[in-house]
Amino acid sequence: MNTITKIEVQKRNKNRVNVYVDHEYAFSLDSELVYKEGLKTNESINIERIEEIAKKDNYLKCKSAALRIVEKTYKSEKELKDKLLLKGYDINSIEKSIEFLKEYGFINDNNFAKLYIKDKNRTQGKSKIKYDLIKKGISEDIIESSISNIDEEAERDNAYNIAIKKYNVIAKREDDKYKLSQKLFRFLLSKGYSYDTVSYVVRKITNQEDI
Repeated sequence: MNTITKIEVQKRNKNRVNVYVDHEYAFSLDSELVYKEGLKTNESINIERIEEIAKKDNYLKCKSAALRIVEKTYKSEKELKDKLLLKGYDINSIEKSIEFLKEYGFINDNNFAKLYIKDKNRTQGKSKIKYDLIKKGISEDIIESSISNIDEEAERDNAYNIAIKKYNVIAKREDDKYKLSQKLFRFLLSKGYSYDTVSYVVRKITNQEDI
């Protein structure tokens, strides 16, 4: 058995303490855990208990980091998991933290998809929105359910609004009507609009057909 010989508050972070075992620095942890675990100087402690306390501390740090992340910007579950992995947290602490955040509504992929679509559908078509949501780890079922609420007429109006701005820019340096329409066509396709929507908008703007 080893003995805790000193517990001292860190100078730079008053919420964390350094624990010394047998007069040597052993580990640091959240000060809250000191009280929860009943750690005291001159107390005997074994390696198994140190490891268990370390796991609890890692979870608390991971949960705090997760909360700071979602406070700044709303994240999908996959985005949050990826960020925590990059910060070096272990997978068990990450999964426990995510479950905690899900339980209290800090992350919700259904809500994330709806908010993302609401934010992007004025400047992007369904295809691009769907592709981006897949990259963010949103399930196909959630995507299809959320994206089905996009009004087709409203989407076409949004496509027209961004296309007319692009047309005015291109027209300043391109006189050839065919080349102009092709550039506009490619631009709208890159924004994720369907072929039918793009054809309609390009024809309307370039007056190739009466709509």
